[in-house]
Amino acid sequence: MKSYRMFVNGEWIDAKSKQTREIIDPGNSELIAKVPESGREDIVVAVHAARTAFDQGPWKNLTALERGKFLFKISELIRRESKRLAELEVKNCGKPLAEAEFDISDAANCFEFYGGLATKIHGETMSVPANSMSFVVREPVGVCGQIIPWNYPLLMASWKLAPALAAGCTVILKPSELTPLTALELAELIQEAGLPKGVVNVVTGPGAGAGEELASNKLINKVAFTGGTVTGRKVLEGASSNLKRVTLELGGKNPNIVFADCDLEAAIDGGLFAAFANQGEVCSAGSRILVEKSLHKSLVDGMLAKINRIKLGHGLLPGVKMGPLVSQQHLEKVQSYIQVGIQEGAKLICGGKRPEGSEFSKGNFLMPTIFDHVSPQMRIAREEIFGPVLSVIPFSTEEEAIQIANDTEYGLAAAVWSKNIFRALRVIRQLRAGITWINTYHPTFNEMPWGGYKQSGWGRELGLHGIEGYLETKQININLDEAPINWY
Repeated sequence: MKSYRMFVNGEWIDAKSKQTREIIDPGNSELIAKVPESGREDIVVAVHAARTAFDQGPWKNLTALERGKFLFKISELIRRESKRLAELEVKNCGKPLAEAEFDISDAANCFEFYGGLATKIHGETMSVPANSMSFVVREPVGVCGQIIPWNYPLLMASWKLAPALAAGCTVILKPSELTPLTALELAELIQEAGLPKGVVNVVTGPGAGAGEELASNKLINKVAFTGGTVTGRKVLEGASSNLKRVTLELGGKNPNIVFADCDLEAAIDGGLFAAFANQGEVCSAGSRILVEKSLHKSLVDGMLAKINRIKLGHGLLPGVKMGPLVSQQHLEKVQSYIQVGIQEGAKLICGGKRPEGSEFSKGNFLMPTIFDHVSPQMRIAREEIFGPVLSVIPFSTEEEAIQIANDTEYGLAAAVWSKNIFRALRVIRQLRAGITWINTYHPTFNEMPWGGYKQSGWGRELGLHGIEGYLETKQININLDEAPINWY
């Protein structure tokens, strides 16, 4: 068991209250660490450190090339520690090791991508009207508060930190109180990389108090949040205190549309992966599978035949494809939705309960669950469950599939399975979602924008779009005529 401290102004400190939080392995209930339990006063200290670093420190005077080199160094250090970080990620949030290894690799790639992008921040020039020159420059937005979720701890930290640092901002990062460990380990690597003090601050603590202060503190110029839509609204309310910039990546109830002319085997694999990767604890999970009625039975039978291949267990065990849910509280929430589905009249065709066996008794395990014959109006088809629960919804026509897919307050992700590329593109263009796939599900690229429509959020992360949220646009005008304007 390791005791961690927070990273503020280049130093490792405890919470002012001296309170700590125990971090538990969700796969076996073992105590793996203790971290400081910060409150508003700790956030205030970190904000002042970031403010001073931005306004008075050397960071703003570095060239883009120099900033980029820092990001390349962080990427290199993440790769050096990848094995240890992946194993720690498994112990902290429960995901299988293979998924954690991919996340750590992608986090390194993210820092590398934005390290290269740091020198590609361009402006524009104009020479209108006559005898003048105007140009536009891009400048860092300033001090940024960043709040990340518990399902992809290190990867989400990288998605937030890398573009902000590339742009020249300073940051206060608050990881989820449930999964703070790899963010704190990342802070150690950032310190080793030699960033000036106060540029990156990592503060652990709950949303109540610490998170609220990050959203509302008037010395912060931008807040970026990934998490649930209800909490996102609270962040938005707090940010209104000084009209700070806001990026929100929120929930989803994402449709995965399967047409009868699809590659059935690929759709079966893709449907299971869409719903059950990372235990279904994914904002972009394909938790609604919409299937053409003529293929309904074949698809369901195929999924049932394969679902037993999803091996449950602690994420560090060989061959495990699905780990525990992140906490006992979250497990109970997902179980309550399963009861709702049964009460609503959906047909529970597999799962819906905890697995049997002593190896599962101390962890937050839940079997992959499928409901069939789900009505689009049922709560399990409309509300984000954020667990391994899949709703199967039959449809008759292309138009009906589009209507059902879009009939949601969310608009994060969607997919279409069809060998007819004309149909696939036709349908994709009508889906109100920010991230879409054809004949696949879940691939994510650092080079491409990530974000949603409607109540799935504001703004975009990753790609060229991801750095835009951390830049201000300044117009500079130069008078080339030395004579007075003679207005008066």
